[in-house]
Amino acid sequence: MIAYLKGTIEEIEQDALLIDRGGIGFRVFVPATLLDGSVRTGDQVKIHTYLNVKEDALTLYGFADRDDLEVFKLLTGVSGIGPKGAMGILSTLSADDLRFAVLSDDVTFISKAPGIGKKTAQKVILELKDKFKLEDAVEKKLAHAEAGAGSSLSGADGSTSQRAQSDAVEALVALGYSGTEALQAVRKVAVTEDMDSEAILKQALKMLF
Repeated sequence: MIAYLKGTIEEIEQDALLIDRGGIGFRVFVPATLLDGSVRTGDQVKIHTYLNVKEDALTLYGFADRDDLEVFKLLTGVSGIGPKGAMGILSTLSADDLRFAVLSDDVTFISKAPGIGKKTAQKVILELKDKFKLEDAVEKKLAHAEAGAGSSLSGADGSTSQRAQSDAVEALVALGYSGTEALQAVRKVAVTEDMDSEAILKQALKMLF
């Protein structure tokens, strides 16, 4: 199995990248988010891949982040969703947003993906809910936010602060807010080292009213 590809982007197609690796061109189908200007012809890239094997075809699907690949694999395990359907979902929703949508039973949000109706969205939630943990979802989201330029959380410079923010998100979700709404509200709070989860929660609630 091909775990990943490192090479040069030779062409950018409508739904795929043509990557040259040692003189061999690999066509890798990727999420739309990778085709919105994030990469250009000539770029050196590392793409985490999934090889889909059929009787009449071998198809590579790829992602810039290993986390996206793992979520893609989980989606292909949902009955009725194949690689193309899973790619469509991750072209519309990020892995982080999908985790929060599943954990908060947000059928409408998942239904935004092309070809995914409410029944299929409900199936995604039913079959994946036990695969995700809210604490892990929050930690991954915070890590991704901190890795992005200019998107780090104010004051989130230690595990204690991250734990307090995670607890605040969990509390907001318990109050009925979606995971995405909860996290966005917590991120707007100017967190200081002396703030515990209760203090963060109070400030986050003000952002939601």
